[in-house]
Amino acid sequence: MTADPAHDPATGAAPDAAPRRADGLGVHALRRRFGPHVALRDVDARLPEGSITTIFGPNGAGKSTLLKILAGSLRPTEGSVTWRGDALDPRAAEWRARIGVLSHETHLYAPLGARENLAFHTRMHGLEKPDLDAALARVDLLDRADDRVADFSRGMRQRLALARTLLHDPDVVLLDEPFTGLDSHASRLLEGVLRTLRDGRRTVVLITHALSEGLALADHVLVLVRGRVAFEASADGIDPDGFAERYHGLVDAADVPGVAP
Repeated sequence: MTADPAHDPATGAAPDAAPRRADGLGVHALRRRFGPHVALRDVDARLPEGSITTIFGPNGAGKSTLLKILAGSLRPTEGSVTWRGDALDPRAAEWRARIGVLSHETHLYAPLGARENLAFHTRMHGLEKPDLDAALARVDLLDRADDRVADFSRGMRQRLALARTLLHDPDVVLLDEPFTGLDSHASRLLEGVLRTLRDGRRTVVLITHALSEGLALADHVLVLVRGRVAFEASADGIDPDGFAERYHGLVDAADVPGVAP
């Protein structure tokens, strides 16, 4: 990975004000229980600043739980989160104002047009009059700005939801399964838009089951299996042709009787 510039979400410093820092977001001994079920088991990981970290894992691995903790919508049972080495409370309003979250549920208003959806979001959150046409152009929807979302395909809705997520120009972007339900063409379009987030200043956390798309976008890779980090590495050192086999080997090993979760 190259040492790209970073934008300081606390100070609003310009992109060339500081080098990218490897510590970025950190999770330390993170544990989350839901009654008797343990979703996260003492997770330690770093998510480098100014990079895209892709988190892979089977269903029930704890991926979405981790993302919800980083977004401040869920408290860990134990453990802590840090930003640039300092303690962070993700539930704090200041932090939540600096992040953008996109889930596979778009939560758009189907009767409204694309531009109207963004305008409504702008008013609801008191944003400083962002350029809505530029936001739509970024996700290749400017020509459909006045069309009702009810008539949009799944892929178009996902791109519009991403435009909404980026309206306030967040420094940290959390993406939960953005490729879910998309065909190959829609996935390729969305992947192209997500590539624009590799600008060296945003810290992006991407959760996906789409191995090829997720790896192509990643600077850093985590694999969660049964609530634990089973693999962590820079994407530069991963062979794309052999990654699927390696990933499935990690998942299969965790299902072998007698192997600790």
